[in-house]
Amino acid sequence: MGKRKAAKKPQGKKRNEPLAKTFPCLFCNHEKSVSVDIDKKGGVGNLSCKVCSQQFQCAINYLSAAVDVYSEWVDACDTVAKDDGEEGGGGSFAPARAPVAGRPSARKARDDDEDDEHDEILDNEDGLGGYGGQGVVGDDEY
Repeated sequence: MGKRKAAKKPQGKKRNEPLAKTFPCLFCNHEKSVSVDIDKKGGVGNLSCKVCSQQFQCAINYLSAAVDVYSEWVDACDTVAKDDGEEGGGGSFAPARAPVAGRPSARKARDDDEDDEHDEILDNEDGLGGYGGQGVVGDDEY
């Protein structure tokens, strides 16, 4: 005789977690210090940091959420950072690392040092070349 099928319990409803309304600040790096306020009737999203008092405001639509205002702020900060980098004239170089036109580069100084090393190379009897100087012993001599 066959067994009866066990009754399965119905699964509970999946609960959606609410979207975040506090975020980390890009300027002071404090967690949960940036709060977002949305005025859907006015079509404005306001963002402010409790610690460093940074503020941002952008236009929103009826579908916008706090995450959208925060992402607009991040995009605006990236745009400003790119513009400042291009105006700096050096690209990705920091001002201290930028090559100076009046100074000789490190590459040229290194090439001069390599020439000094080649001066110590001497021709030995078999014509293959070898190193001379103190402390250097040929393969034959012990």
